Amino acid sequence: MSSIPSALTRRRLLTGAAALSVLPACAARIPSSAAPAAEREIGGVPMSQIVDGYGLIEDAGYRLPPVPPKYLTGLNRRAYVPYGGYESAGTIEADLHAKLLYWIEPGGMAWRFPVGVGRQGLSMSYDTTIKRKEKWPSWTPTQNMIRREPEIYGEYAGGVPGGLANPLGARALYLYQGNRDTYYRIHGTNDLASIGNSGSAGCIRMFNHDAIFLFPKVPLGTRVVIRDYADSVAIEGEAVANRGRELPPTYVPPEELYAAAEASGPPQFGEATSIESFGY
Repeated sequence: MSSIPSALTRRRLLTGAAALSVLPACAARIPSSAAPAAEREIGGVPMSQIVDGYGLIEDAGYRLPPVPPKYLTGLNRRAYVPYGGYESAGTIEADLHAKLLYWIEPGGMAWRFPVGVGRQGLSMSYDTTIKRKEKWPSWTPTQNMIRREPEIYGEYAGGVPGGLANPLGARALYLYQGNRDTYYRIHGTNDLASIGNSGSAGCIRMFNHDAIFLFPKVPLGTRVVIRDYADSVAIEGEAVANRGRELPPTYVPPEELYAAAEASGPPQFGEATSIESFGY
């Protein structure tokens, strides 16, 4: 009698072992129609779609998400190109008609950046000099901006601290005539759709990624030249000289801006990709 439980036990063990032995073969027969694993995204952009030079950046404790590729089509991305204008190396030339900005380098080459231009920027017609540079600058709307569009700027009269929510973005270059601040800026922006277009306000806007790239290249005292329409047509062609469209005002409630600023804490280890890996 004592041998019966032993035999049953052995039978159960053998049966169980046999079942286990076939599991790998069954598991290997995955239907060909099975959905592939979802691709990892960073800031809502699939890894395979991140454009070189516009990926996730860690900077001064802030995390800039990748620029979605839909904003980086055609002329709307940084490029190192032969320079076709008339200015000398070490100059910034802004073509506010074509929505392009050039940092001119020796040897007939230049870095070309797409920009967005507000109504204020479109009124620029004179040369200026960069006499101040700031990383993650704070911003306060001018009295003219508040007077002209109080429904948009009135609530920000006290200023917005530097950070991801700030309208000046990650970098700002301040333009002067002599010792007079013109209140025009070349700066970063979070309004990605404004790049390549005309906005309701603001000066000369760049993708934050481009503003970070340009910033260390430009020393204080750099001359900023505004290209006129005739030269824009002659150099870029009529179609490019008239590219972009007028965009309606963009309004973000102050509480959203300040909440975003508070939420933009230091990078998490292993989460971000360094600037260098994107060719900076």
